[in-house]
Amino acid sequence: MQTYSKTFEVTWANMDPNNHMRHSVYNDYAAQTRVAMFSDFDLSIAEIGRGGFGPVLFREETKFLREINLLEIITVTCALASMREDGSRWSFVHEIFKEGADDVKAAKITVDGAWLNLGSRKLGVIPELADVMKRFPKTPDFEWLPERT
Repeated sequence: MQTYSKTFEVTWANMDPNNHMRHSVYNDYAAQTRVAMFSDFDLSIAEIGRGGFGPVLFREETKFLREINLLEIITVTCALASMREDGSRWSFVHEIFKEGADDVKAAKITVDGAWLNLGSRKLGVIPELADVMKRFPKTPDFEWLPERT
């Protein structure tokens, strides 16, 4: 799978009472990686926001595979799993790996979403965004979603 990735050190604030990373933090790191990818591909979430749009998620599914502990180094990947040709709907897959000899996979996160027009509060299309997203790394089973009917 082609991927984009970011590496993080797990902080004290990320811990739960069981001394491993809180469940919601897995999704926070995935979101941070996704936002960074947009920026690194020359269209930041801030720029999208100035254009009057923001991302909205319909589904966020996390499969927890291994515990992550304090001060561990993790790598979070991001790849596009599906998208409409116009970029209006999309799905991303993230995998979180614990750094080590075997780079153990700790989680898999899938998100489905779209773009929300912040003025009308309706789903919309950002014309220049589709070309940016088409350059994103894609999963091996990437698929084009059908257009609106």
